[in-house]
Amino acid sequence: VTRVGIDGVDGAGKTHFADELAEVLRALGRSVVRASVDGFHNPKAIRYRRGRQSPEGFFHDSYDYEQLKAVLLDPLSPGGSGQYRVAVFDHRSDCPFHAPTQPVARGDILLLDGIFLHRPELRAYWNYSIFLDVKFAVSIPRGAQRGEGSPDPEAAGNQRYVRGQELYLESSTPKRFATVTINNDDLDSPYVVSASDRRNIP
Repeated sequence: VTRVGIDGVDGAGKTHFADELAEVLRALGRSVVRASVDGFHNPKAIRYRRGRQSPEGFFHDSYDYEQLKAVLLDPLSPGGSGQYRVAVFDHRSDCPFHAPTQPVARGDILLLDGIFLHRPELRAYWNYSIFLDVKFAVSIPRGAQRGEGSPDPEAAGNQRYVRGQELYLESSTPKRFATVTINNDDLDSPYVVSASDRRNIP
């Protein structure tokens, strides 16, 4: 299984990009497993334990990485069981979500989109990784179009998310570790900013 991480800040267009990439790969005859880190949120009690407005809480407490690894990434890694689940939690209802266990086939491609995918504990999982580079001046209004808060990056309600993602960008330097960095300010005209030979394609 080729494991591909598609990273970027909130509103970078990760889901849109991953879905379009999946269509291209399927048209080429490849089987694709689509998943999102949003299926691995922590419960609210954990996500907000540092306070509802805490940037540190957003960065450190949003996701259950142990579950992400246990039911999705490890099973699809060399020596893994090949039996995976794409989600364990519904953050909207704040309840566990029992996605069915499914078998993977040799040659499948995992496309996992989400924020914070180049954290140190996740980097080694990616055979290939993409970082979508988008300015907050673009990503925050884009997210607001989905009904997610103010379009102003400096609005008080956005500081948890903007500052939390700044913590990630500063501490994990995703552009340094991504196989390719793509500017996605314009959803219709993404372009490669930089690429490296950091890939391990089976």
